[in-house]
Amino acid sequence: MSLPLQPITADFCVAPQLRPADMNKVAAAGFKSVINNRPDFEGGPEQPRSADVEAACQAAGLEYRHLPVSGAFQSPEQIAAFGELLRSLPHPVLAFCRSGARSTRLHQASQA
Repeated sequence: MSLPLQPITADFCVAPQLRPADMNKVAAAGFKSVINNRPDFEGGPEQPRSADVEAACQAAGLEYRHLPVSGAFQSPEQIAAFGELLRSLPHPVLAFCRSGARSTRLHQASQA
């Protein structure tokens, strides 16, 4: 199975919910960093926990940051934090949430 990636810029993509088992594919695709924008258990108990995704990222040699934000509202502070992650993390960066939409909105708002 291939990763469901949506390119936003040359060095930034978004994806819907990823699982720990996907992190080796993320690294093989050339990404250096992963940002998880989904709060733990937002989708119920079957959603992977941030700690499990982080462990898989570390094992795959990826930088990982968890910046959980609501799908309905992203505060100015969260937008600024996302922008700082984009400036400080090794590129290319892959961000994910439930569908990829909130990660896309965070990127757009942080670049405005």
